[in-house]
Amino acid sequence: MMLPHYFLLLMLCTVQLLPPSSTLPFEQKGFWDFAMDSLDSDHMMMKDEEGSGDDSFQMPNVPMCPFGCHCRLRVVQCSDLGLTEVPRNIPPDTRFLDLQNNRIFELKENDFKGLANLYGLSLRNNHISKVHPRAFIPLKNMQKLYFSKNLLTTIPRNLPASLIEMRIHENRIKRVESGAFSGLVNMNCIEMGANPIHNSGFEPGAFKGLKLNYLRISEAKLTGVPKDLPESLHELHLDHNQIQAVELEDLKRYKNLYRLGLGFNHIRHIENGSLSFLPRLRELHLDNNRLSRVPKGLPEMKYLQVVYLHSNYISQVGIDDFCPRGFGIKRAFYNGISLFANPVNYWEVQPATFRCVSDRLSIQFGNYKK
Repeated sequence: MMLPHYFLLLMLCTVQLLPPSSTLPFEQKGFWDFAMDSLDSDHMMMKDEEGSGDDSFQMPNVPMCPFGCHCRLRVVQCSDLGLTEVPRNIPPDTRFLDLQNNRIFELKENDFKGLANLYGLSLRNNHISKVHPRAFIPLKNMQKLYFSKNLLTTIPRNLPASLIEMRIHENRIKRVESGAFSGLVNMNCIEMGANPIHNSGFEPGAFKGLKLNYLRISEAKLTGVPKDLPESLHELHLDHNQIQAVELEDLKRYKNLYRLGLGFNHIRHIENGSLSFLPRLRELHLDNNRLSRVPKGLPEMKYLQVVYLHSNYISQVGIDDFCPRGFGIKRAFYNGISLFANPVNYWEVQPATFRCVSDRLSIQFGNYKK
């Protein structure tokens, strides 16, 4: 059946009145679709009001990431890139900057400019031998500095007062200048082992004013316990040195120590009364030395729980070498005494020798081999 001409004309008019956008649903293809629509509408309004405008679209101001680095969640990782200097364009909100395993030779004055929010900095395994005295001045909030495996000969100047942890081992440090740690009042840990430093390398006042919990100076050239270390120390590790003896005055300053590491030295003698200055000591490491007897003073140490004496020259163990006579003197029983690799016959040691040990498994003897 044929339709009247006026009806076909009405249908064509109706189709033309429908808006073009209603023919297909909106499909969002990118995050910026809505923003671009909004900017386009605003731009059209400005053109209507002002009669002119620029059609170019301006991207938001996004911080740049140094070339080759990875920037994510305020962590900038620039390790293993063969860098010879600190890269530019580091985002100012960076919290941790990783520059390890590169070929950086020097830290310049403005290398860290604008990084006041930096919390941690890793410079491990570079070739840094020179640090500008003002290089760390901008880092007002830095707490962790990893500087190991470089070519430093002295402690860098003007370290941030906010610093809590510094690892500077495996460098070429031979001298610690007076006031090297000036202004560091909240330090927890300094690891400076594997540096060729002698006892004479510590200038008077090198640790003056420093408050510190943990200090390790292992694998150095020490022949005795260094003088004037921080009195606040809780842990002191001097293992793998050339210390010959412990004298009466060596430990007098360190009444807060609860762990002392003197293993792998050449200690033959510990002067009577030396350990009496350590009333809070809980662990004593004297293994791999040249002691011929158990050190005097252990029974009077109320809180001592672990004693490492293996790999020495101890041939006899007395009944009162570890435990006091009477009750109430020792506040904590031993839970670890090692005596293996000594020329002592364990079957000759009286059972009462270990009367203040918590468990028989806490005592470690072993076969002695010449």
